Amino acid sequence: MTSDTGSHAKLAHMDALAAEQNVPVTVDQQEQIMEIQQTIFGMVARNEGYLDVINRLCQMAEQLLSNSVASVMLLDETGQLNVLAAPSVPSIGHQALNGLVPGPQAGSCGNAVYQNQPVYVTDTFKDSRWQDLRHIAYDFNLCSCWSTPIQDADKQPIGSFALSSFEHRKPTAFHTRVLQVGADIISIVLSRQEQIQAYKKQKKRLQLFGTAIENASEGVVITDAENRIVEVNRYFEQATGYTLSEVQGKNPSFLASGLQDKSFYHAMWQHLLSEGSWNGEIVNRRKNGSLLPQWLSLNVMRNTAGEIQNFVAVFNDLSELKKERDRRIQALEHDPLTGLPNKTRLQEALSRCESECDSCENGCSLLVMNVNNFSLINSAYGLDFADRLLIAITEQLKTLLVGAQLYRLNADEFAAHYPAKVDLDDIFKRVRQLFFLNQIKVDDLSFNISFTFGGAIDTQDLMRKSLLAIKKAKKAGRGRFHLYSGESDEVEQTRRLEYMHWNALLHRALNESCLVPYFQGIRDNHAGEINHYETLIRMHIDGEIYGPFQFLNAAKLSGLLPALTRLMIDRSFAVMEHHQCTFSINITEDDLSQQFLVEYLSKKAEQYNISPDRVTLEILEGVSASGKANNVSQLSELKRLGFKLAIDDFGTEYSNFERILELDVDSIKIDAKYIKNIDTDRTSYEITRAIVFFAQNAGIPVVAEFVHSESVQAVVEALDIRYSQGYLFSEPNPEVG
Repeated sequence: MTSDTGSHAKLAHMDALAAEQNVPVTVDQQEQIMEIQQTIFGMVARNEGYLDVINRLCQMAEQLLSNSVASVMLLDETGQLNVLAAPSVPSIGHQALNGLVPGPQAGSCGNAVYQNQPVYVTDTFKDSRWQDLRHIAYDFNLCSCWSTPIQDADKQPIGSFALSSFEHRKPTAFHTRVLQVGADIISIVLSRQEQIQAYKKQKKRLQLFGTAIENASEGVVITDAENRIVEVNRYFEQATGYTLSEVQGKNPSFLASGLQDKSFYHAMWQHLLSEGSWNGEIVNRRKNGSLLPQWLSLNVMRNTAGEIQNFVAVFNDLSELKKERDRRIQALEHDPLTGLPNKTRLQEALSRCESECDSCENGCSLLVMNVNNFSLINSAYGLDFADRLLIAITEQLKTLLVGAQLYRLNADEFAAHYPAKVDLDDIFKRVRQLFFLNQIKVDDLSFNISFTFGGAIDTQDLMRKSLLAIKKAKKAGRGRFHLYSGESDEVEQTRRLEYMHWNALLHRALNESCLVPYFQGIRDNHAGEINHYETLIRMHIDGEIYGPFQFLNAAKLSGLLPALTRLMIDRSFAVMEHHQCTFSINITEDDLSQQFLVEYLSKKAEQYNISPDRVTLEILEGVSASGKANNVSQLSELKRLGFKLAIDDFGTEYSNFERILELDVDSIKIDAKYIKNIDTDRTSYEITRAIVFFAQNAGIPVVAEFVHSESVQAVVEALDIRYSQGYLFSEPNPEVG
């Protein structure tokens, strides 16, 4: 024995002596141990999960030693210890311990498994047995650790059961007993779990064998070495109509239908005898003479000497499977209510039609029909009644649309497909007239049904074009018909694709922090300097910089405007924290509708130590003039908190001066369309002059937007407009100043 090994053995001996010198286990303590045993074995008897059982054991052990945690580690196939259970230890602790290699310096658990005996370390900070794990002791304040090996039936270590304390302490006889009892219980639980797993595997195997013989989903025939039937199962009897007594001793060839010739059977037997198995489709005949299509599997059973003892045939009756397949295809491709083929079948038909029309000029025709106000009928009369009405509508359409295949696309939308060019306008008129003149009657109630129609005649892409057409028809009004007309109908689709493109970019920009604030200075014409900035949003993505006019419409349609506003508030506040100037932020009606501004602005002002009176909230004129009580209430509260209000783009909408006075706005920004031509356009000049007159009399400062030239600025100054904003003085920049 080396000196190192000898020192560890000495430490272990001293640990044992220390434990033995403690006060023996009391009656009460013995009862506590008995309670653990009863609880755990009760859980085992109830077939509770083994991990739940071991976790419960750990928890009960922890209750017997204050300020401690219990853990169970198991050896894996590589000889490393990993945490199996430690309910009171955080996952980071599990990760730190996993992969522990047993050894003389591998802590209490590593030593217990290495030495195959209990290890009681009272000071993990100094004990040499914790040398390799000292950092874990420090990180998790594990001051002492007592560990007992978990042994298998051969007394070989398979893991450890430990109590770790956040205090330096020696184990008592009671605690060493708890550890030993716990380790023994865990060994029993793990052994039982192995037995359960082995039993489950064996049971599963037996069930598979039983299924092959008795399961009604497949037939089994066992023949002897001379291929005479010795056994069949119930499925065979049900499928063929023959009983065991009728077929026993016969060669299965009597079942042959005659649809397979001698060469088929010759090849089958050659393969079976050479390879030991054969699989394939075959058609036999039932007792009543009907055909029995089967998927047949044949296997040869040999003894240890290699001699054939039996042949085993397992078959499935394919007739029901084929029927079920047909039923499923029918269900997948047809509307269950009307029986009409669905959108999937239509797309298949259109694909065939398109391929056939590649070389022709006429093409195919598709008419899409949407029942007007069907949702109201659903709501008023109920789903059941609406379903019966749809069936009645379907029957009418079948009668009328001769030469077309009718499809149901969704709840209230049908399509009529013609495999040739037809006059869809004429068909539309006939359908409309028939349903106008003939009411549909359901449950003694009569309805005048009307449709909105969209159609297309082409060789390619009929579905998309017809749907574009009906959307255009709906915009024109109910009961209308629109025939796809090419380029003019693609404009809306292009617009939708653009919105989808910008929506995708916006989500990327939000996730990848590609939205940044730019700052444009606003000049004080009286002082001749810039000390106020407007925050403007820009998108930096894929090496390009995009302005708000490119993506704000998509943001509004996607409901993302409030997210952009929150982002700009946060990032502009972060910049302005380091400057003393005042600044403006644009607020939308969407922001006000979500009612987050008061709380969010207050929170950010406090976070970045920005006084509210440095911040001007710019709102569009329509928001101020709408008079929505909720909007006015929020804006009034923001004013009370010290934030300033400005009306942006004034003069574009209602020009509700009364509302502006009610809100007590701090400034008005005249819309750029008046300012940019104020030096050359008399109307723009007069409108601007009227706004300035009102504002000056109300004591409200005015900002002129889009000041881009000296001549425009000259008129602005002549009208005594206090502030100018535009490229003449400041271009938007990510930096202030």
